[in-house]
Amino acid sequence: MPSLEISDLKALAKRRVPKMFFDYADSGAWTEGTYRANEADYHKIKLRQRVLVDMTNRSLASTMIGQKVSMPVALSPTGLTGMQHADGEMLAAQAAEEFGVPFTLSTMSICSIEDVASVTTKPFWFQLYVMKDRDFVRNLIERAKAAKCSALVLTLDLQILGQRHKDLRNGLSAPPKFTPKHIWQMATRPGWCLKMMKTQRRGFGNIVGHAKNVSDLSSLSAWTAEQFDPKLSWDDVAWIKQLWGGPLILKGILDPEDARMAAKTGADAIIVSNHGGRQLDGAASSISMLPRIVDAVGGDIEIHIDGGIRSGQDILKAVALGARGTYIGRPFLYGLGASGKTGVRLALDILRKELDITMALCGKRDILDVDRDILDSDAGQLPR
Repeated sequence: MPSLEISDLKALAKRRVPKMFFDYADSGAWTEGTYRANEADYHKIKLRQRVLVDMTNRSLASTMIGQKVSMPVALSPTGLTGMQHADGEMLAAQAAEEFGVPFTLSTMSICSIEDVASVTTKPFWFQLYVMKDRDFVRNLIERAKAAKCSALVLTLDLQILGQRHKDLRNGLSAPPKFTPKHIWQMATRPGWCLKMMKTQRRGFGNIVGHAKNVSDLSSLSAWTAEQFDPKLSWDDVAWIKQLWGGPLILKGILDPEDARMAAKTGADAIIVSNHGGRQLDGAASSISMLPRIVDAVGGDIEIHIDGGIRSGQDILKAVALGARGTYIGRPFLYGLGASGKTGVRLALDILRKELDITMALCGKRDILDVDRDILDSDAGQLPR
């Protein structure tokens, strides 16, 4: 059966990726209430159906932080992407480049900055976690510059790691431990294992061999647990902005007051995000907070959104509510786990087709003309 929607790719990935890694992508913190709300709140927003309007010559082309995109979508930074499929970050970056949308590499990726740069021809974006070891932070930024990354995405909402029950129960690690449970999970996914055997990229490529006292994988988990900096402040944002010197995007804004503070930093954009429901369980969904943040700072800074997007209709709704760009994490991970680079491309194709057709049926031909006028304020519940 062909994969017609993101849920088809999810089902296929679940059959092909070992449980511990599939669960890593498909989970949230604590009760997963915010994780579920991220998706559910999009369904509450209803669209206006329009007829007898010219639907020819449609365009989804836009810009994000001044950079041209074929549609207002970027691939989110996701940790352990290379455990969904061998060389996952490299394959996803290639698919994004071919499609004409940005790929964002996570600090906690399996493939390194240099790995991704070696297989792409256009600049990608790099996501930074701030560690206590400031020399390592400087080194990461310099490596991103050397790779000609065209934007730095600074994550603000992971100073302390939220508890994700599935990861603890699964004993998640990269590379996986060779316990009977883990061996069984991998043995039942022979295709995944064969691909993993053909690559040397099975640890955290941006960290091992670069961070102090991390020369092998045995010390990595302890290092990361100790290194995320709970003292991260707005002063650090200014320091990183100066050190980077290029386009800066601040990820993890979920409150209008924080949005106003972010706008004062001189960053190029903010991402309305609750880390995919993986940090503060019980927080509001990203889409429900988007209109309030747009009202607070929409005239001062470019606004993007991350979390809960599973269809092209979701993308259109976010754009209508004021997002200049949207980010997909799980949809591309499902595609990657299902079919590698081809699956990522298919995920993007699915979203583009849904976005294009929905926009037309709402009476619009150009994504740049989409605004709240396409939303039905009398049906369902519009975020306030």
